[in-house]
Amino acid sequence: MKSSRQLTSDVVAKGFDTIHTTHLKLRTAELRTQIRFVVAIDGVTIDLQKMNDLLYRLYGKFLLLISCSLVMSCSENEQSYNHQLHIVATTGMIGDAIKNIVKDSADVVTLMGPGVDPHLYKATRGDSKKLNEADVIFYNGLHLEGKMTEVFKKLSKLKSVYAVSDSINQSKLIADPRFPTGVDPHIWFDVRLWIEAVQYISEVLQKKDTIHATYYQQNTHTYLQQLDSLHTAVKAAIQKIPKAQRVLVTAHDAFGYFGNAYDIEVRGLQGVSTVSEFGLKDVVDLVEFIIDRNIKAIFVETSVPAKPLKAVIEGCKKRGYRVVIGGNLYSDAMGEAATLGGTYIGMVCSNVQTITNALE
Repeated sequence: MKSSRQLTSDVVAKGFDTIHTTHLKLRTAELRTQIRFVVAIDGVTIDLQKMNDLLYRLYGKFLLLISCSLVMSCSENEQSYNHQLHIVATTGMIGDAIKNIVKDSADVVTLMGPGVDPHLYKATRGDSKKLNEADVIFYNGLHLEGKMTEVFKKLSKLKSVYAVSDSINQSKLIADPRFPTGVDPHIWFDVRLWIEAVQYISEVLQKKDTIHATYYQQNTHTYLQQLDSLHTAVKAAIQKIPKAQRVLVTAHDAFGYFGNAYDIEVRGLQGVSTVSEFGLKDVVDLVEFIIDRNIKAIFVETSVPAKPLKAVIEGCKKRGYRVVIGGNLYSDAMGEAATLGGTYIGMVCSNVQTITNALE
């Protein structure tokens, strides 16, 4: 018995002549300028031409189905740009920047509310739902969000996730070996750097939502002008504090960028992260620093417990030196929505007013 390969060779060689085998009989005939193949297997006749026609019809339907699927897919993609974007931001500062860009044309959700410490924040079940439903996610990066950093890395494989700190040139970042990434993450305290972050956020959203791109661009331009004016005002206000008194002592080193940008020395009890532990030596060293520099006021933060700094005040008191709490500063979180600190510009203005009132 010949193999199927030999049969094929015989068909080609003999010009489709009739070939007889024990169980297979192949004969040919021309019909309507097409070649008809009939196979008889154990007495059952199969018209291969009809089968071929059926396959072509099925293939045509398959192509139609694929085409319809592609059209539906394209339609779905268009809808993803037509519907109101669901945007999730980690911190209030990022959320406020987004709201100034999109206004009411997108749904903006901020995970971390007033007084929340992002260094220690843990995602809730509700957060997981919000993140899964989001079209775009923005977070600070540089390990500010601590334990959530790994969550964003995993999500970035599935959806649009952006670290706003990626927009900042590495040369402008403050190196700090005490932090996990070796970099201070509190970039928003230099308004010039925050302007770069806002531009980056806007560019992402313009590409994501092309229908509203021009609108976002216009809003961004207006907001950046406000931020530029803010930078100028902060610089002028801090310069009014006498150089010798221009020292900002806080609970943790969140104000490094603020100090560099506006020429004010900063000192924190803890490192750049509130996760960092502080001990008796840290308290003693800060007490010594305050007395040596004749500092009259130190500042607590709305997102960090005040107890550690109270220990510093008590330490100064035991040394016969009086230092007071100069006020509350917004550091890693903004204030309540209805207050001055409820916006990024408001929180910066509030901080500057508190600092100048206490140190001038």
